Amino acid sequence: MRIYEIQNRNPLQMKELLRVWEDSVRATHLFLSDAEVKRIKKYVPYALENVEHLIAAEAENLVAFMGIQNKRLEMLFVAPQERGKGIGKQLLQYGFRTYGIREVTVNEQNQQAVGFYEYMGFETYKRSDLDEQGGPYPLLYMKCRDADSHC
Repeated sequence: MRIYEIQNRNPLQMKELLRVWEDSVRATHLFLSDAEVKRIKKYVPYALENVEHLIAAEAENLVAFMGIQNKRLEMLFVAPQERGKGIGKQLLQYGFRTYGIREVTVNEQNQQAVGFYEYMGFETYKRSDLDEQGGPYPLLYMKCRDADSHC
């Protein structure tokens, strides 16, 4: 597994990142309708282009990525066929060490992600009823629990 920061965000990389994003969202965000996934997908390229640090994980191809801004994990997506292999954990640990990740926001309805972040040492400190675009998708704001946690 090779983990690295994407320096030059070219169109081919953006296409691969968007593919991993959509495949991951369709496998994990079952609370979103097809129309919602398509609506959100329109905004993903902007987020990918503008996040401060965009980190990729590759085996033979791109299998996962995360975005980090100001010590906050903004996004972490793993291709469905690669889930359960420790790739998300490897990425997050890399982010802890290299970028000092201390916070994350996650959809409350994505219980697998919530459990993963709790396992990795985060705890909820705030909840909102709506997502950042005003949609009916509650968010949990999480930060590192303590110095003894993974993060």
